[in-house]
Amino acid sequence: MRALPVRVDAVLVQALIAAALSFAHLHDLASAAGQHGWKAWAYPVSVDLLMVAAWRRLRSGEAKAAGWCWFLVALTASLGANVATAGLLDLDDVPAWLRILVAGWPAVAFLGGTLLAHGSPKPSQAPATVPEPSSTVAAPEPIAAEVEPPSAAAELPATEAESASPSPVPPALVALARKVADEHIARTGTAIDTSTLRARLGIPMPLAESIAAQLT
Repeated sequence: MRALPVRVDAVLVQALIAAALSFAHLHDLASAAGQHGWKAWAYPVSVDLLMVAAWRRLRSGEAKAAGWCWFLVALTASLGANVATAGLLDLDDVPAWLRILVAGWPAVAFLGGTLLAHGSPKPSQAPATVPEPSSTVAAPEPIAAEVEPPSAAAELPATEAESASPSPVPPALVALARKVADEHIARTGTAIDTSTLRARLGIPMPLAESIAAQLT
């Protein structure tokens, strides 16, 4: 079997049936209220168009109060016609107030349709500026310059070192110097000189000479 090219929507069929019945009821009520001929057919058209315009305003999201107001007006006119033609009203003897309502409906429908279709739109707001995304690349951290730790013993100025009288060398410093000298001999095969010993221990030259004299 070949599939149908168009899918039949049950909700759409039900909507068409309801619209046709409401259209017929509005026509019958307008005809009973003294609006004959083409005028009786124009009444249901105006009611349905007003309802569609109100529904479109509700869907647009702007001026929902006006949309709901005119939607309820059109819905009341449609439901009123359905109820009135269901046997609750003698269509052969329509009351005067109903004739007045039917006669005044075109002006009401024109006003509602005009306000809904040509109402002032809501002023569009200026688009919000989107902040620029922050860079994900981290800035290079400044590399701190390597600072050599201060030497164990502060070097004395040359003038003070030369003028200072030799002081007795502590035994612990002599033992440290001997250990440094032994490591130097083991590494290089030669005895450590006074300048190298002074640099390794960070001591003044006179003190280095005194220690070197005790190491020999």
